Amino acid sequence: MRKIILGLAISLDGMIEGPNGEYDWCFSDQDYGMKDFLKNIDAVFYGRKSYELMMKWDGGNPFGKKQSYVFSNTWKKGGDDFDLMQGDVIDAVRKMKSSKGKNIWLFGGASLTAFLIGADLVDELWLSVHPIVLGEGKSLFSGLRERVKLELLENKPYETGLVSLRYQVVHKGGS
Repeated sequence: MRKIILGLAISLDGMIEGPNGEYDWCFSDQDYGMKDFLKNIDAVFYGRKSYELMMKWDGGNPFGKKQSYVFSNTWKKGGDDFDLMQGDVIDAVRKMKSSKGKNIWLFGGASLTAFLIGADLVDELWLSVHPIVLGEGKSLFSGLRERVKLELLENKPYETGLVSLRYQVVHKGGS
């Protein structure tokens, strides 16, 4: 079965972006395990805002060769480079998880993350904790309504102060 893995940068105080939507605090001086992570991914889940952000990068979406799914109830149609996911998507996501393929990267955003974790569909969290306290911004876990138990799988500190943490989600059914 494929795993859904939330993988993203986070500040020490749990923010995924600053108060003005900025992410200039994220380190880009080295790979931090990204190449190895991407070898095991063949699909990416985006919230609408996260997808729009990726489209603003020079050269377009750097992960565009992966199958892209954008979750949005405000967009009316999909694009040439992504499948639009709308409405009650839980069954569709479960089918994707049970289909053949590599793992699925939950890229973001915060609302989509809270929804999928709340539906017990996320299997792992891979957090790149940056050595900065933003004080204000968008909190990754503010939309969660229940506790989520995690088991540490791996931790890797870098000389820059960034710490990579990988957790397994303990699913509600215990599996």
